[in-house]
Amino acid sequence: MVNSLEAALLMAEAADEKKTFDILILDLRGLTYLADYFVICSGSNTSQVGAIADQIMQVLAMQGVHASHVEGQAGATWVLMDYGDVVVHIFDEQTRIYYSLEKLWHDAPRMLRRAERRTLQGASS
Repeated sequence: MVNSLEAALLMAEAADEKKTFDILILDLRGLTYLADYFVICSGSNTSQVGAIADQIMQVLAMQGVHASHVEGQAGATWVLMDYGDVVVHIFDEQTRIYYSLEKLWHDAPRMLRRAERRTLQGASS
Protein backbone atom coordinates (compact mmCIF):
# COMPACT_ATOMS: atom_id res chain seq x y z
CA MET A 1 0.00 0.00 0.00
CA VAL A 2 1.28 3.47 -0.89
CA ASN A 3 0.93 6.58 1.27
CA SER A 4 -0.80 9.72 -0.02
CA LEU A 5 2.39 11.46 -1.17
CA GLU A 6 3.59 8.36 -3.01
CA ALA A 7 0.15 8.03 -4.62
CA ALA A 8 0.18 11.68 -5.74
CA LEU A 9 3.64 11.28 -7.26
CA LEU A 10 2.60 8.03 -8.95
CA MET A 11 -0.50 9.72 -10.38
CA ALA A 12 1.58 12.60 -11.75
CA GLU A 13 4.05 10.18 -13.35
CA ALA A 14 1.19 8.15 -14.87
CA ALA A 15 -0.34 11.34 -16.29
CA ASP A 16 3.03 12.34 -17.71
CA GLU A 17 3.17 9.04 -19.63
CA LYS A 18 0.18 10.30 -21.65
CA LYS A 19 1.93 13.57 -22.57
CA THR A 20 -0.14 15.70 -20.23
CA PHE A 21 1.10 19.20 -19.55
CA ASP A 22 1.22 21.61 -16.62
CA ILE A 23 1.24 18.83 -14.03
CA LEU A 24 0.94 20.31 -10.57
CA ILE A 25 0.76 18.67 -7.15
CA LEU A 26 -0.67 20.86 -4.40
CA ASP A 27 0.03 19.98 -0.77
CA LEU A 28 -3.27 20.68 1.01
CA ARG A 29 -2.28 19.27 4.39
CA GLY A 30 -3.06 21.84 7.06
CA LEU A 31 -5.33 23.82 4.70
CA THR A 32 -8.33 21.51 4.39
CA TYR A 33 -9.70 18.13 5.38
CA LEU A 34 -10.87 17.43 1.81
CA ALA A 35 -7.61 15.76 0.80
CA ASP A 36 -3.89 15.76 1.47
CA TYR A 37 -2.99 16.46 -2.16
CA PHE A 38 -4.53 17.65 -5.41
CA VAL A 39 -2.92 16.48 -8.63
CA ILE A 40 -3.88 18.91 -11.40
CA CYS A 41 -3.00 18.46 -15.06
CA SER A 42 -4.21 19.28 -18.54
CA GLY A 43 -4.81 17.52 -21.83
CA SER A 44 -5.07 19.22 -25.19
CA ASN A 45 -8.45 17.67 -26.05
CA THR A 46 -11.19 15.49 -24.56
CA SER A 47 -9.69 12.28 -25.95
CA GLN A 48 -6.39 12.99 -24.23
CA VAL A 49 -8.16 13.93 -20.98
CA GLY A 50 -9.91 10.54 -21.04
CA ALA A 51 -6.68 8.71 -21.86
CA ILE A 52 -4.89 10.41 -18.96
CA ALA A 53 -7.66 9.35 -16.57
CA ASP A 54 -7.53 5.76 -17.85
CA GLN A 55 -3.74 5.66 -17.45
CA ILE A 56 -3.89 6.92 -13.86
CA MET A 57 -6.57 4.34 -12.99
CA GLN A 58 -4.53 1.51 -14.53
CA VAL A 59 -1.26 2.46 -12.84
CA LEU A 60 -2.90 2.90 -9.42
CA ALA A 61 -4.90 -0.33 -9.79
CA MET A 62 -1.61 -2.20 -10.26
CA GLN A 63 -0.67 -0.88 -6.80
CA GLY A 64 -4.01 -2.03 -5.39
CA VAL A 65 -5.32 1.54 -5.14
CA HIS A 66 -8.74 2.35 -6.61
CA ALA A 67 -10.70 5.58 -6.89
CA SER A 68 -13.73 5.81 -4.65
CA HIS A 69 -15.44 8.05 -7.18
CA VAL A 70 -14.80 9.33 -10.72
CA GLU A 71 -16.77 12.19 -12.30
CA GLY A 72 -16.75 13.72 -15.76
CA GLN A 73 -15.54 10.92 -17.99
CA ALA A 74 -18.49 11.28 -20.36
CA GLY A 75 -17.74 14.88 -21.37
CA ALA A 76 -14.04 14.68 -20.51
CA THR A 77 -13.46 18.43 -20.20
CA TRP A 78 -12.84 17.96 -16.46
CA VAL A 79 -12.35 14.53 -14.94
CA LEU A 80 -12.27 14.40 -11.15
CA MET A 81 -10.88 11.24 -9.56
CA ASP A 82 -11.31 10.86 -5.80
CA TYR A 83 -8.74 8.58 -4.18
CA GLY A 84 -9.56 9.75 -0.65
CA ASP A 85 -6.36 11.47 0.46
CA VAL A 86 -5.55 12.46 -3.13
CA VAL A 87 -7.91 14.05 -5.64
CA VAL A 88 -6.94 14.22 -9.31
CA HIS A 89 -8.26 16.99 -11.57
CA ILE A 90 -7.68 16.47 -15.30
CA PHE A 91 -8.79 19.42 -17.44
CA ASP A 92 -8.86 20.43 -21.04
CA GLU A 93 -7.07 23.77 -21.48
CA GLN A 94 -10.10 26.08 -21.49
CA THR A 95 -11.79 24.42 -18.51
CA ARG A 96 -8.60 24.63 -16.45
CA ILE A 97 -8.29 28.33 -17.17
CA TYR A 98 -11.95 28.91 -16.31
CA TYR A 99 -11.89 27.12 -12.92
CA SER A 100 -8.31 28.09 -12.06
CA LEU A 101 -7.88 25.76 -9.08
CA GLU A 102 -4.27 26.90 -8.72
CA LYS A 103 -5.51 30.40 -7.88
CA LEU A 104 -8.24 29.13 -5.57
CA TRP A 105 -5.65 27.10 -3.63
CA HIS A 106 -2.84 29.67 -3.94
CA ASP A 107 -1.81 29.09 -0.31
CA ALA A 108 -1.02 25.43 -0.98
CA PRO A 109 2.65 24.57 -1.43
CA ARG A 110 3.56 23.18 -4.85
CA MET A 111 5.32 19.81 -4.90
CA LEU A 112 8.01 18.79 -7.39
CA ARG A 113 7.64 15.46 -9.08
CA ARG A 114 10.56 13.00 -9.14
CA ALA A 115 11.40 13.81 -12.78
CA GLU A 116 11.47 17.54 -12.04
CA ARG A 117 13.71 16.98 -9.01
CA ARG A 118 16.13 14.97 -11.15
CA THR A 119 16.15 17.73 -13.80
CA LEU A 120 16.85 20.41 -11.19
CA GLN A 121 19.58 18.32 -9.54
CA GLY A 122 21.26 17.72 -12.91
CA ALA A 123 21.15 21.45 -13.71
CA SER A 124 22.78 22.38 -10.40
CA SER A 125 25.62 19.87 -10.75
